[in-house]
Amino acid sequence: MRGSRKPKIRLGYSPPTSFNLTSPHCTTTRHTRPFSTSPSPLQASPVAKQTQGQSNSDGFIEKNVVSSTELPPWDWQRMISSRQRRAAIRESSASLIPDTQKLISSTVEYFTNLGSTQHRKNTYQPHHGLSRPPPPEHLTLSALVASGAHIGHFKSLMFPTFIPYAYGTRAGVTIIDLEQTLPMLRRAANVVRAIAQNNGMILFVGTSPALRPIVAKAAERLGSENGFHVGERWLPGTLTNRIGLFGSEAVKTKKLKPDCVIFLNPLNNLHAIRECAIEHIPTIGITDSNADPRIVMYSIPANDESVRTAELVAGVLSLAGQQASCSPSLVQDISSLLFFFV
Repeated sequence: MRGSRKPKIRLGYSPPTSFNLTSPHCTTTRHTRPFSTSPSPLQASPVAKQTQGQSNSDGFIEKNVVSSTELPPWDWQRMISSRQRRAAIRESSASLIPDTQKLISSTVEYFTNLGSTQHRKNTYQPHHGLSRPPPPEHLTLSALVASGAHIGHFKSLMFPTFIPYAYGTRAGVTIIDLEQTLPMLRRAANVVRAIAQNNGMILFVGTSPALRPIVAKAAERLGSENGFHVGERWLPGTLTNRIGLFGSEAVKTKKLKPDCVIFLNPLNNLHAIRECAIEHIPTIGITDSNADPRIVMYSIPANDESVRTAELVAGVLSLAGQQASCSPSLVQDISSLLFFFV
């Protein structure tokens, strides 16, 4: 209305939270329904009483208000029937559980004979190369592929004498022929087995931080008498100057010349390979596409930068030596294996 003003709220003034509807200044009455109209089944209440719309003294019509808190009888029947229905479902499902288990077991037994017998325990896993390597006779091409042994260097870095061991190139990268790697790895395993059979000393060399635990585990598998490893820098003169490094007494009392040296990174230990050649010690090494396979006596063409490949090769060779030390009945002749060396 014109002339009416809105009330101003002063600072520090809070409006009242309730109004006196019976005050003569209030011209209307407000009727509200209770917030909770759902009764409790434990409460007993009279029959529902409804108030018809009546006009009060001010001329306003009040709304109907339901003051009953009693549930109709059909709600109780519905609740009982639903409970009975759920109980029947539970009983039927409990009776079907044994039949379902029998059906599942029979289905598994039926399809087990038709499917593969491989599972996680007898299938190669990437982390099994160091802790649980496969024996040489069970080594497969899939295990070599899984370890990344087929990946070489760029085609422009391929050494000319490595061409017979290259399968081809892909995206400019040399792919190593694993069909030649597998028999050459088994040949090296036979050499290690023959040396361990004759109580020989086998030395594993891996002079990078990633190869140190590998050579340590491989030497541990062969035992303290036959297995040794070098994880740090190769000291020049370790083989050619034994008296100067270890002393004359140690040379006379201890065996300081290994019978076989296995190099996991031969390009970083060329001086050690030269010392082995001077002392006429057979060598085994992983040669990549950028290296000359003739630098070691028994070459294994594979990826020398892959840690998994190094774990697999060192694990297979150390396991071959462990098998020979555990079963003395195996007789191997090293001279028969020299036929493969050119």
